[in-house]
Amino acid sequence: MQVHTVSFDDFSCANYYILGIHSTLEDYQLAYLLNSFLGINFKRSLNDIDFKNKTNEAYFPLYEYTDYNTDNDWFLISNIYKTNIKESNKGLFSENETRLYLIPEKKKVDYFLKLEGEFTRNQIDKTIEVINEISQVITSYNIDTNKLKSKEFLIF
Repeated sequence: MQVHTVSFDDFSCANYYILGIHSTLEDYQLAYLLNSFLGINFKRSLNDIDFKNKTNEAYFPLYEYTDYNTDNDWFLISNIYKTNIKESNKGLFSENETRLYLIPEKKKVDYFLKLEGEFTRNQIDKTIEVINEISQVITSYNIDTNKLKSKEFLIF
């Protein structure tokens, strides 16, 4: 009997870039501003990115845009899921806010912008430059995907 193995590399898009965005904006506000500044049209996806493990369940908002002229896909993903957990026997302070991260090694990144397709280095640099012009964005930058331990969470 033949044995076939499947790795995450088989499912990942060969041509993609990940940009990290630091901002205190809500996801829908950032999507609106990116639409305005970049001339794109992010729309909320029908499905969030669901993450479940033994103890936690998280839903990360996902916005998507497809440029049909170039067949490039854009995805805006929140890195943070906040939830309040009620604990009994704690009295007045019975709720604790818990934060879960899509990419735990990048806890300081608020949002990821995943760009799939045939993007040139110049286009990536120009996109970062335009995002950094948004006054509500603290900073944005390219993330080396080879150094991400949890990059399989960005496969969707």
